[in-house]
Amino acid sequence: MSPSRLETFADGVFAIAATLLILNVDAQVGTGEGALSQRLLDIWPSYIGYAVSFVTIGIIWSNHHTVMNQLARVDRLFLMLNVFLLLCVAFLPFPTRLVAEHLRDRHELEPAALAYGATMTVMAMTMMTIAYSTRP
Repeated sequence: MSPSRLETFADGVFAIAATLLILNVDAQVGTGEGALSQRLLDIWPSYIGYAVSFVTIGIIWSNHHTVMNQLARVDRLFLMLNVFLLLCVAFLPFPTRLVAEHLRDRHELEPAALAYGATMTVMAMTMMTIAYSTRP
């Protein structure tokens, strides 16, 4: 299979994951009590989570694009590794939201940070496997 088809699918998944991040910020504003300006200030952890995860997704997308440019064809194993990477990328908004929601509570932050770190670790291992699978 041509890598361009895989890259097109991957670009779509990356775009959706990046979009889902902003929906997490939007959900935090809600219709709670108090002035909108105060509610916007109160959700500052969501802004940080959005920015960090958006940049992270951008870096992964860029690295993925670099790997794709090195290939003439891809096999089934390579496709499945990419599907697993994209699964991790699409999952990233969830632990991002967990960390943003629990940033102020030290006891709740630990499992949220663990979920985020585990997601990033699995994603990095998958990307590393993909990169090394392209070597002759």
